Amino acid sequence: MNTGSPTGFRPSRRRFLGMAGGIPLAAMTANLTLGAGAAHAADSAYVMAYFTESTTMLEANYGLHLAVSRDGLQWMPLNQNNPVVTPTEGSLGLRDPFILRKQDGTFVVLATDLMGTDWNYVSQYVHVWNSTDLRTFTGYHRLKLHDMNTHSWAPEAFWDASRGQYALIYSAVNASGHNVIMVNYTTDFITASGPQVFFDPGYDVIDGDMAVGVNGVNYLYFKKNGTLVGARSTSLNPGSFTPFSTAVSHGGTEAPTLVKSNTSTAWYLWGDTYTPNGVFYAWRSTDLSAGTWTALDQRLYTQPLNSKHCGIQPITSTVYENLVAKWGAPVWNRIKSYNHPGRFVRHSDSIGRIDPYPFDPYTDSQWRIVPGLADRSGVSFQSVNQPTRYLRHYSYQLRLDANNGTSTFAQDATFHKEAGLADSAWTSFRSHNVPTRYIRHSGYVLRIDPIATPTDRADATFSIVY
Repeated sequence: MNTGSPTGFRPSRRRFLGMAGGIPLAAMTANLTLGAGAAHAADSAYVMAYFTESTTMLEANYGLHLAVSRDGLQWMPLNQNNPVVTPTEGSLGLRDPFILRKQDGTFVVLATDLMGTDWNYVSQYVHVWNSTDLRTFTGYHRLKLHDMNTHSWAPEAFWDASRGQYALIYSAVNASGHNVIMVNYTTDFITASGPQVFFDPGYDVIDGDMAVGVNGVNYLYFKKNGTLVGARSTSLNPGSFTPFSTAVSHGGTEAPTLVKSNTSTAWYLWGDTYTPNGVFYAWRSTDLSAGTWTALDQRLYTQPLNSKHCGIQPITSTVYENLVAKWGAPVWNRIKSYNHPGRFVRHSDSIGRIDPYPFDPYTDSQWRIVPGLADRSGVSFQSVNQPTRYLRHYSYQLRLDANNGTSTFAQDATFHKEAGLADSAWTSFRSHNVPTRYIRHSGYVLRIDPIATPTDRADATFSIVY
């Protein structure tokens, strides 16, 4: 069922947002259904639900995590990337959390009932929480969806106006022995109708994601053999969807998410590599009905640290600000390379370098960017997991050394932020005591060098993210 290979199937869900040409996704139109959650005219920000895993499972946590974003691209984890609530029934863990704003404006959170990666664990239930503001979670329970000897993976829901009910879709194995998308209908997420097959093309499919009512057509994207594929129908009736799109993937990819730009005709399709060290990727299309996609530049988006199988819901600025006030912003940052946007600054064996995300210990890439030790108008990079140590240059190479309290160390560890040498929206860091030199990577190792060529400028340009 699930081996981690491109043909393996396992639970997944993520809903991510994108933009075109650097234009952020802000408020959505009032009548557009975004994936399975309806956007509203006042929306100007986003909340993401996810769980965490990392390459060695150092950061494996199966509680509900939240992050927020103003533009749907650059995400800020809340509560220091710790869970805000954790299941207390069933497996005592969750995967694939999904947030839906209901018709009354409150929220419901759904999630797979599964702790870890025991794919043989069978639960006919999904986790459910209610919330008025995503700061408090009430009414926790598990909702039973069926009596079959199979799972209930990757739940999400959407409003079916023709029925006056919410459709709750999820992945389960049918009588023929392959995964299909099932559906139950509910008005309250406490009780639900009996299960029906919503989509069965005759082969394994999981991770259904909906875009409802787009020019009179409904779209369902799903995972097939490690690729993302779309189906469509002019109704929301079970059995009415027909596959039509060109498959996309980045290695083994799962959990498709459809998002409409509010500033253009562009649509975005998001997916996640489904190993424990999952990475989000995105594709763009100017015509959802065409079913063809172009890969989006990784410079445009950064997922929350170690996030997996996420769900995203548009929110208002007030909800955004209240979430940050409640849960707090991270006290650390990560630093992303401009010309290798899949790589982040980290220390390894006390050497500063850029390495492909993700890796463990993931804490090697977390930095407290503090006032400069030699000049408070500059900055110094204090290690999170070795807080007595700072990045400093020594013989022009960056090292992670303990602060010995000397003036020389303070100057070596101080840098000045400037507009990015390759892109002014990014950042470059000029050495305090060798001001003709900037931090750059060379052979993926960090050093300070004079900058002369376009390659030098790209090597010396970074983005401060979470």
